[in-house]
Amino acid sequence: MEVEKNNTDLGDKKSYAGIPEAEFVEDVDAYMQRSENNANVDDVLKRLDSQHAKYKFMEYNLLSKKRRLQTQVPELKRSLSMIEKLEEQKEEFETQFLLSEQVFAKAKVPPTETVYLWLGLNVMLEYSLQDAKKLLTQNITAAIRNLGYVEHDLDFLRDQFTTTEVNMARVFNWDVKRRQAAKAAAEMNIIQ
Repeated sequence: MEVEKNNTDLGDKKSYAGIPEAEFVEDVDAYMQRSENNANVDDVLKRLDSQHAKYKFMEYNLLSKKRRLQTQVPELKRSLSMIEKLEEQKEEFETQFLLSEQVFAKAKVPPTETVYLWLGLNVMLEYSLQDAKKLLTQNITAAIRNLGYVEHDLDFLRDQFTTTEVNMARVFNWDVKRRQAAKAAAEMNIIQ
């Protein structure tokens, strides 16, 4: 049984991981006059830089999760194909299995109706072949769906990086223009 990529409807949801959306600063003058900003460029730039660092941290975590899911899906599919092979086998067969990294062992496998699945955290449970197949299929579907969510959140996060970086540049440029205007006004006062 081949499990196809689950085409999950991601809809209009901004972020599945609850990533806050960066506000785009369209009118820098109005933005800088807000009470939390109080026209203090250094504080605003520090806050935007902090927000950017938080997005970087979220990206690191999402990329780790993506790598984990990308390795998990093939492992689950291999386990599912083994369950299917055990269902087909009606007599004993010989095989090799991975004992540790690059070390294989030979084994004779008798016909069976149960398998042990490694659930993680040092937990292994016995399942019938049908129950194991059902569980693995559900786990593959969930992992593929979660991978879609992570990829969606990574795309959303890239947009937040861009928005935050643009905001930082706009605030910085606003400050440069303001200082230049103040300098020009001061020079005009000196001349007069």
